[in-house]
Amino acid sequence: MNDQAQALRQLVSRRTGTEGAPPGKPASARIITVTSGKGGVGKSNFTLNFALALKSLGCKVLVFDADIGMANIDVLMGVRPRYSLYHLLKGERNIQEIVELGTNGLPFIAGGSGMADLFTLSESDLNFFTAQIERIAGEMDFIIFDTGAGLSKETLKFITAADECLVVTTPEPTSITDAYALIKVVRGQEEDVSFRLVINRVTDEAEARQVAEKISLVAQQFLKMEIPTLGHMSDDSHVMQAVKRQIPFSAAYPGCVAAKDIQSLAMKFLNVPPKHSKDTLSGIRGFMHKWLRLAK
Repeated sequence: MNDQAQALRQLVSRRTGTEGAPPGKPASARIITVTSGKGGVGKSNFTLNFALALKSLGCKVLVFDADIGMANIDVLMGVRPRYSLYHLLKGERNIQEIVELGTNGLPFIAGGSGMADLFTLSESDLNFFTAQIERIAGEMDFIIFDTGAGLSKETLKFITAADECLVVTTPEPTSITDAYALIKVVRGQEEDVSFRLVINRVTDEAEARQVAEKISLVAQQFLKMEIPTLGHMSDDSHVMQAVKRQIPFSAAYPGCVAAKDIQSLAMKFLNVPPKHSKDTLSGIRGFMHKWLRLAK
């Protein structure tokens, strides 16, 4: 058991870039966005349970609810946040004060009405926001932004500024079509975005593979790009039961098929990092650099 724990710590260190880092100077968090071409595919549920799975593997993870108008990470955990991004942007609280703790001590930031203000900040306010985010990023391995479904200008900005984008889809034809459409539009705006697919609510692995191949083949043919698949999640009735109880399914029913799937996804995520250009600035500095460039 001790050997397994040591191996896991080394795995996390390699994935997050903290192995060999000077004491007291942790590497900046990697920025991950989770999105979908349409609503109702289980995107936020995936984000929450994926973050919990990474946390269970020894990673420090912060979830940022960036879904304007439909923020529900707090609802899925049955938590009523005291503060949100709004209080930070208004200067009423600092970044540490607006971080709430959810299931199993998972840190998260509620977006709320403050998300809309984030896209209309003055230069001085944006500098303040950047400084605040840098403070928390140094304490985390991953910051996961749960964006809105579909491709609003706000979601596009998050996707193109992040280190990687996980696109959640289901076997439904409309979900597949919308997922590809989202990737196509983003690709037209920014060629260096790194995508990986997550296929949700599948009956078996064969169906997941079939869905992934449909999107991958079309992307290869028309966009000249590879879209790898991170993994899949089974259509499990425990997921909806957990939603009704306002408890993440991986915590409410840790032995269910969906919980095992999400754990496998997290392990693969740590084992197989996305490919990035050597010249690409990553982490929170890369995120803010691209954010500022897109704001011009």
